[in-house]
Amino acid sequence: MSKLNTLTVHETLDGLNKKEFSAVELAEEYIKEAEAARRLNAYVLETPEAALSKAAESDQRYASGNPRPLEGIPLGIKDLFCTEGIRTTACSHILDGFIPPYESTVTARLFEAGASCLGKLNMDEFAMGGSNETSYYGPVVNPWKAEKNLVPGGSSGGSAAAVAANICAAATGTDTGGSIRQPAAFCGVSGIKPTYGRCSRYGIMAFASSLDQAGPIAKDVRDCALLLNVMAGYDAKDSTSVKMDVPDFTKVLGQSVKGLKVGVPAEYRPAGLNAEIAAYWDKGIEMLKNAGAEIVDISLPHTKYALAVYYIIAPAEASSNLARYDGLRYGLRVPGEHLDDMYVNTRTAGFGTEVKRRVMIGTYVLSAGYYDAYYLKAQKVRRLIRDDFMRAFERCDVILTPTAPSAAFAVGDKSMTDDPINMWLNDVFTVSVNLAGLPAMSLPIGLSGDGLPLGLQVIGRAFDEETVFKTAAVIEKEAKFERLK
Repeated sequence: MSKLNTLTVHETLDGLNKKEFSAVELAEEYIKEAEAARRLNAYVLETPEAALSKAAESDQRYASGNPRPLEGIPLGIKDLFCTEGIRTTACSHILDGFIPPYESTVTARLFEAGASCLGKLNMDEFAMGGSNETSYYGPVVNPWKAEKNLVPGGSSGGSAAAVAANICAAATGTDTGGSIRQPAAFCGVSGIKPTYGRCSRYGIMAFASSLDQAGPIAKDVRDCALLLNVMAGYDAKDSTSVKMDVPDFTKVLGQSVKGLKVGVPAEYRPAGLNAEIAAYWDKGIEMLKNAGAEIVDISLPHTKYALAVYYIIAPAEASSNLARYDGLRYGLRVPGEHLDDMYVNTRTAGFGTEVKRRVMIGTYVLSAGYYDAYYLKAQKVRRLIRDDFMRAFERCDVILTPTAPSAAFAVGDKSMTDDPINMWLNDVFTVSVNLAGLPAMSLPIGLSGDGLPLGLQVIGRAFDEETVFKTAAVIEKEAKFERLK
């Protein structure tokens, strides 16, 4: 048998049901492997005692014949999800020592389904970044060619790295402009950003409220479907949560895509697109064509404005959301001579460079005299981007694109760290999906010439994650990508 920590979630559940190993044995192996992989800096807090206690409960449930859907599965939780009684900081100095008195809806559902928490995973500070280098706890190292010290992508870099390194069975992530999909591509794992409103945002520290969406990062497509089955669903605590039934996403896996219309947008193949990425994109198109799908050329003409629109709207919402971190109620407090001094001192010491940059941009575009010129215009273009997708989906059922414009790059790469625009360009293929509120999944398609993972992205209609999963499963089967063991 493979090492327990290299099994997929569905393989693990099968083994637990057959009594081939216990949940405690499983948890112990993950804990041991996580300790051995601390150089990756994927976890900012390990909770082995809690994981073992939950595993013992799971073994009792298996013994009595009433296991729940994710019984005994050890998960890593992105440090953006509030976990009751467990430190949660969004990897920011300003939330030092914050222990939430409540549980996020997504993690509560996962734990109620029998999953356990191995610990909190590293991330870009308040989810602002594309490489996991803005974390107060330092950068995460990509487990692929770890000796080269490559980034895992961001902001859910700790989640993707931990799954790829087999130090959790699967992980939670959040995606505001590509923060599940891009790190999944960099680390050779699968991740899905569901439709906006599919998963509750209650208890997830807000970055940009109209864009943020929780989703799973896992070893394969089926695992993502299993986790999303549990994570999704209406929540009265979240006003943006949609009251809609959640189908069993696993039921579509293995279904034929014969007759499915797959859109290929011209705008995602700009001059200078990395030749290896373009070749793998063509390979994915050919895979679906050979499986009976019909390939349709489409246009998303406002794509070229997506990054500019995103970097107006997201910082604007961030500046509003982060106003609550003032040193009065929770986390860090740096004293001053008077109240204004305390605010300034706390926020100066507590926030990192990238967070400050985005708060300043957001405050500027929301200020009098600039609100109309920037923010309102950005919202109008956002609607045009959404309309592009709506028109495209009149001609196709899903859209296939690359996930990221490059493979993982080195931690501290000067071309990225010295020019934030270059870092933001990592999201060029992903931000449009968030602006339009659509579901999209990244899955590994192959390796670059340097032996690093590259990903493809499948985009679907709103609340049609089923077709996304069905299409991704066909590509996964044909690609035969080999994960790290």
